[in-house]
Amino acid sequence: MSKAAPPPPPGYGAPEPPKYGVPPPAYQQTQGTYQTNVVVTGATPYLRNMMFREVPVATQCPFCQATITTSTSYETGTITWLVAGILLLIGLWLGCCLIPFCLDGCKDVIHRCPNCNQVVGKYTRM
Repeated sequence: MSKAAPPPPPGYGAPEPPKYGVPPPAYQQTQGTYQTNVVVTGATPYLRNMMFREVPVATQCPFCQATITTSTSYETGTITWLVAGILLLIGLWLGCCLIPFCLDGCKDVIHRCPNCNQVVGKYTRM
């Protein structure tokens, strides 16, 4: 035989159904016209305080809005030419002055979005 549940203590009745507030209307009618709240943001996104270095960076692409890890590539920059000029001046003119053009450590780093291939940032060594 099964036992019946005891009656609830005094003061406790059936639970009330949840009372949800009415959501605010999207449009408020004022004198026959509709008024909306609009937030306008800038059309050109930019990255604030983002530090680009030699390694790829996890960020959001300002062009395609995807969460990405940047792909890096190297290009000849000012420091590359400066080191090559110094090597040339100290007498390494027999091709040794071209060594900085072969080393990634002397070049600038370009960060690109792997989705849309846009330049997201640049790290210049000088």
